[in-house]
Amino acid sequence: MFPVSAKGFKNPRIGAFSRTATHHEPKIFNPATASQDFQFFFYCQRLDHFNYKPESYSTFQQRYVINSKYWGGVNSSAPIFAFLGEETDLDYDLSIIGFLTDNASRFKALLVYIEHRFYGKSIPFGYSSEEAMKNASIRGFFNSAQAIADYAAILIHVKKTLLAKDSPIIVIGGSYGGMLAAWFRLKYPHIALGALASSAPILYFDDIAPQAGYYSIVTKDFKETSESCYETIRKSWSEIDEVASKPDGLSILSQKFKTCSKLKRSFDLKDYLDSMYAEAAQYNEPPIYPLTILCRAIDGAAEGADILGQLFTGVVAYMGNKSCYDMDQYNDPTDRWRWQMCSELVIPIGHEKNDSMFQPAPFNLSSFTKECKSLFGVQPQPHWITTYYGCHDIKLTLHRFASNIIFSNGLRDPHSSGGVLENISDSVVAISTVNGSHCLDILPAKTSDPEWLTLQRKNEVETIEGWISNYYSDLEEFSGQTQA
Repeated sequence: MFPVSAKGFKNPRIGAFSRTATHHEPKIFNPATASQDFQFFFYCQRLDHFNYKPESYSTFQQRYVINSKYWGGVNSSAPIFAFLGEETDLDYDLSIIGFLTDNASRFKALLVYIEHRFYGKSIPFGYSSEEAMKNASIRGFFNSAQAIADYAAILIHVKKTLLAKDSPIIVIGGSYGGMLAAWFRLKYPHIALGALASSAPILYFDDIAPQAGYYSIVTKDFKETSESCYETIRKSWSEIDEVASKPDGLSILSQKFKTCSKLKRSFDLKDYLDSMYAEAAQYNEPPIYPLTILCRAIDGAAEGADILGQLFTGVVAYMGNKSCYDMDQYNDPTDRWRWQMCSELVIPIGHEKNDSMFQPAPFNLSSFTKECKSLFGVQPQPHWITTYYGCHDIKLTLHRFASNIIFSNGLRDPHSSGGVLENISDSVVAISTVNGSHCLDILPAKTSDPEWLTLQRKNEVETIEGWISNYYSDLEEFSGQTQA
């Protein structure tokens, strides 16, 4: 999820997959009925890795999962593939992330999945997510630096417990988790040999990427899918405003779109539609192609349907035929992602004119700051991510200081506007596909996958094989020197 406009929080999904549209909603992984290949553990994690105040020594239970079915074993130095959880319950990740299990046999790899603090069952002190986010003292320990330090502690623990000292670790993540994977490799190169950062928009911060980039790609995707669909949506915003301006306008809109509760402002309907369009473009994966489903419905609405009727036909096709439609569906009621945005992940995305199918709504830092102070009493740090992880002059920075990172993107994914799309060096590489969508390369491989997707994954696997091969050569060389 993210970011914010001058009129309120905007939330294009940043997770590896969509959980709203019924036609591509994954089956949630159920630990109770899970395969015996997946073993669930809890690690006694330190609350604060960076201070020595008494409360810093408090601990909480952090969930992780191990699959050792394919592992070569203790004496093989076989690699460890570690999936770094993002802003969701780990059970969702286990249900949809296929890259690890698809390639484990080839590498004889041990698989480790780690849940992000404050999500799923990894919330400090057994709090619910709502309780944790209401506690200003507790939520202060909720940030990316603490999260990747958690991952470091657990991975060291796993290697020690399984006597896997010489097993190289490859960290893998998607979207925000892809950012974490890249940042982990930069901050903990002694722990992770390399990182696969899928659809990781690490250039979103501090005005490095264009603010209109995300929605310009959404617009382009719609226009290429159907010019008439694009035109209908572009014209619809003024139509919604015109209806809403009537004395009973909000009631009319509520009835036309079967909202679960009466609209209090037209912005809520427009925000819902905005999020749906963005999601359809972002997760437009084959063979379903949700964006095509949406536009076919809008274009094929019943004869005589007005613009709003066309839009609603699209809503039904995309979201499924429901008794009513929840205008808050795209919002996290626990405010966890809002907290992350308001504290450190300040992502300045907005609507601009520039042939956009959306109404202008540029990002406004002053309004954003005011809303964050109202919600959490905090002052956002818009420059912190670039200060702590480095993104300015990224080609020079990564060329000089980074190695063994794959930045993978699909160029039809709106988040690719903030991604690394060019090779930085021989080992910091960009592997992109013209037609790919969000995090498509780390989803399970299917026989119906197009050739370009199969090739993208093949390139990623061969790159990782090269890293591991070089590691084994170094291990043999330096082990020999130590013995001598």
